[in-house]
This record gives sequence, structure tokens and C-alpha cells, in this order.
Amino acid sequence: MTEYADHHGPEGLRTRGTIVIVPGRGETRRTYTRLGRRLAADAYRVRVIDTPDIDADDPTGSLNRFGARLAAVVEDTAAEEGVVHPVVVVAADTGATAVAAFLGRAAAPAAWHPDAVVLAGLPGHTPTDVGAWENELEVRTSCPTHRGTLTQDDEVRRGSLNDAVPDAVLREAYNGDFIAPALFLIGDADPLADHDALARTAKSQSRARLAVVRGAHHDVLNDLQHRSVAAEIVTFLETVRNNLVPLIGVELSAW
Repeated sequence: MTEYADHHGPEGLRTRGTIVIVPGRGETRRTYTRLGRRLAADAYRVRVIDTPDIDADDPTGSLNRFGARLAAVVEDTAAEEGVVHPVVVVAADTGATAVAAFLGRAAAPAAWHPDAVVLAGLPGHTPTDVGAWENELEVRTSCPTHRGTLTQDDEVRRGSLNDAVPDAVLREAYNGDFIAPALFLIGDADPLADHDALARTAKSQSRARLAVVRGAHHDVLNDLQHRSVAAEIVTFLETVRNNLVPLIGVELSAW
């Protein structure tokens, strides 16, 4: 069993950047096959890792180990075939929490940092009882394909959204100040999100954008709107490649 799930761009095209996807609670690498393939189709090198293990009794150690793991992923990629910048971490749920908390700490080890991050479905502080599996699916997504992917994957840990996210890690995720440009993604129908706190966090960052996906649930990267979300991510990636200068400007809209 390999340590990663890899998705490569079309043969013959120059690689435009390197993406590391970090799943959230209960998810597996297989959960992100559709997104990984779609981003790879735009000539990005995509590598999916496992969900981070956050120990409530050792949050600092957990984040340091997670940061070292991210660095190792990039080192392994470099050793295999080289790393093309920008290197961007796309993370969901507790994966997004761990990324934001690690990068936002003033004392975070500086051995390696991504060039940009996409943080999707960042959970709020209030625990939620999602109930039985059918209810959990409703919280996660209204996409029948994604529901099937989760249900048919024996390694998906059902009931995981009931697991409390350590409050100390959430505080660091929401209150940190990380240098990397950030795209925050949240569904407006996500019952696990603290929308006001997320808006404040996005505004507090020097280079951040908050995109609210209409009708999307907690698994915003894999809900019915997944094509539009992937397009939003690619637009962000291309903007990062262009030194944060948007390639397309809208001067007049009649919508």
C-alpha cells in the first residue's frame, strides 16, 4: 500500500504546480479521487495524503508532526520527479484546521511552507451530533456520486464528524496569521461551520479570499457544486502563479 494517492497531468503538458490534498475526519485518499483527477487535468501534479491525527492531549506535538509530514511529502515528490512551484496545500475539515493552525503559529518551524493554501470546510467550535450514517451523509453532501463514494469505501470512518476538534487547535486555526496566500471555501448550507468567525479570520489575513458556495454542505470540495469549486481552485492557483494578480478582471456585470 503506497503512502500517497497520485494524480498526474496529461502527457506532454508542462506541469503548472504541485498540489498536496489533506482530507478531513473520516475521509480517505479515495474520497478525493474525483477532485485529484480534475485538478491534474489542468496540468497540476496532485498528491493526496492521509487525514492528520490531532491529539487533544498534545496539540503542539501533533501539529509539529503534521508539519514535518507535509515537508516529507514535498521532499519525496522532489526526490521522485522534482517539485514544480507553486506548491499549494488543499485541505478539508480537520485537515484544513491542522494546516491553518500549523501555519498560523508564531513559533511554527520554518523548514518548509507552502506557496499558498486552500482551506475548505473549516469546522466551528460548537460540537454537532450528526446522528446515524444517513444523517451524516446529509450533513456532508447532497451529491449522489459523493454519497456513493463515501458509502462504498470500507475505510471511511462513519460517525467521525461527531469527533470533537481540539479547541486549542481551532483557536490557533482561527486566530493565527500565516504568510501564505489563502483561499477559504465554505458551503452556505454547512451546519458545522461558524460563518461569522470564518469571515473574521479571512479578513484578518493579509492575503486571503473567502468564497461561499451556494447550497453546498460540509464537504464543499465534493458536493453538487464540485465543478464550480474546482474551477475556483484552479483560478486561485493561476492567480498564485501570476504573483496574485488576477488574469481576468470583471469591469461590468449585468447579473
